[in-house]
Amino acid sequence: MENTRREFLKKSAGVSALAVAGGVLPGFSARSYNRIMGSNEKIRVSVMGVNSRGKALADTFANQTNCDVAHICDVDRHAMEKCIVSVNEIQKHQPKGISDFRRSLESKDIDAMVIATPDHWHAPAALLSMQAGKQVYVEKPCSHNPAEGEMLIKAAKRYDKVVQMGNQRRSYPNVIKAIQELRDGTIGRSYLGKGWYTNNRGPIGIGKEVAVPEWLNWDLWQGPAPRKAYKDNIVHYNWHWRWHWGTGEALNNGTHMIDLLRWGLDVDYPTKVSSSGGRYRYHDDWETPDTQIINFEFGNNIAMTWEGRSCNGKTIEGSTVGAMFYGENGSLLIDGNAYTIFDLQSKVVKEVKNEKIIDARNLSNPDANLDSKHIQNFFESIKTGAKLNSDIDSGHKSTLLVQLGNISQRVGSNLKIDPKTGHILDNKEALSLWQRNYEKGWEMKL
Repeated sequence: MENTRREFLKKSAGVSALAVAGGVLPGFSARSYNRIMGSNEKIRVSVMGVNSRGKALADTFANQTNCDVAHICDVDRHAMEKCIVSVNEIQKHQPKGISDFRRSLESKDIDAMVIATPDHWHAPAALLSMQAGKQVYVEKPCSHNPAEGEMLIKAAKRYDKVVQMGNQRRSYPNVIKAIQELRDGTIGRSYLGKGWYTNNRGPIGIGKEVAVPEWLNWDLWQGPAPRKAYKDNIVHYNWHWRWHWGTGEALNNGTHMIDLLRWGLDVDYPTKVSSSGGRYRYHDDWETPDTQIINFEFGNNIAMTWEGRSCNGKTIEGSTVGAMFYGENGSLLIDGNAYTIFDLQSKVVKEVKNEKIIDARNLSNPDANLDSKHIQNFFESIKTGAKLNSDIDSGHKSTLLVQLGNISQRVGSNLKIDPKTGHILDNKEALSLWQRNYEKGWEMKL
């Protein structure tokens, strides 16, 4: 492959060293960088992966008055062109289209890379971005496997970069209030959390090997993943349900709720993880579970569970997606940017509503207005060093929990976990899924 990852890193080694030493953009001194940021408040971003969620994210970034979407990167020419038109209408000047995001990383005009690609690209793209001197906004999950998440934590420290994961609920005002209520003991000691996601997804069929469409760079789409033949039912969305590229519903939607539960219960790593479920509804190429229940046990008599039903949309607590906390004196439900507190008799004690209805089943843009708050937190951290609402350390911990659930599911056994590190204990088969194999030349290396 032309200009492989190794060749790219060799070319950018000089600017990487500058980024490590000064924590600034390649080609600029700290003084010139500060002068630019002072005279021009707009942060220039490149958005990578813009077919669905990425396009919505590009539009949201473009709507920020302190942002300039300078580059749109995608291996799908049609998706890239569509996004360029949309962003141009918003910010009144046209971003540059770049099929290979590595060309964007070489630009001195880019401050940050926004990553909304398929999951197998999240961590490799984030690492390359940091090594090129860019700040990073990466959608959840931050990694395809646990080893990648740990590598991103090390990279953020080594290259001194801001890395925000797209756990947008961490910036929702009413969710922040709800978590504070839990911390203040509104339902006494919280000891159990339940999260869920429901939908009515249809079958994906049996894919056929066909010629790669002329508008798609299939080789670069696969990138770090070992090569597979192109099939007609993978691009653009169904890769979610194939282990080679995706991480299933658990990380696609479960990451958000597990993050809320971990945040509210104030826990990091579990002591035990178990999962049950499978591909129950249809017989097709879908590999990950469409029905799954993951259970987590922590120290101090705390537990949490996540239920995912991709093919049966019956709601729980009247919501397609949500998180419930159970405590000594009652329970607290988080639904979108709203929450409700109940007593032990299920009577509503307090209800805080969202001003706008959030469509949790919207595949690309559940609520752009609330996402803006997460983006502004990212920008503020870049400019002033403000604390990130979902930094890579926190993002990895929440991602890891659901990855452990998937590993338990795949090996068919409970996992014993080191509560200090999150690592799997005494299970060689499970440990074999801690990391993945990469296409030669695309290995992630610090």
